[in-house]
Amino acid sequence: MATRKKTKKSELAQAADHLGTASMEVGTALANKFDDMGDAMSAGLRKARKKLLAQRDDAKRQIEKLMKLADEQQAKVHAKARRAVNAARKSVEKAERELEATRRSTAKKLEKLQISAERKAKAMRKAIDKETAKLQKAAAKKAAAKKPAAKKPAAKKAAAKKPAAKKSTAKKASTRKSGK
Repeated sequence: MATRKKTKKSELAQAADHLGTASMEVGTALANKFDDMGDAMSAGLRKARKKLLAQRDDAKRQIEKLMKLADEQQAKVHAKARRAVNAARKSVEKAERELEATRRSTAKKLEKLQISAERKAKAMRKAIDKETAKLQKAAAKKAAAKKPAAKKPAAKKAAAKKPAAKKSTAKKASTRKSGK
């Protein structure tokens, strides 16, 4: 068989071939470089995302911790307020009971004082009535003793009646003071 004769390429064609292979190699190298850069960027993004997620989780934990602390403080304040309200209610109830007891004892004391005052007023009235009766008897005795001795008709009788009338007005005044 016959061998073919190889035709020699011109230098220009060879240079074009070399240039084509070089450009392909440069393209491949650039593609590899871009892939490497993309991988590096995606790795950096993954790291940044992972870091951001960790920070978010830390922030969530801190917020939950603060919320739990706030809930505990609110529960403490609520319990303290409830205890204060109960204590205030108990003290008010105690004061009301004491006030009622004081009112009852004061009413009893007042009733006793009224009874005592009424007894004293009756005793005073009786004493005044007795004294008035004694004075009237004494005045009547004096008038009787003066009538047989002097026997002045009208002037002496009028004079004797006047002191008796004054004593009866004293009796009326004493009954007015005692309230009857």
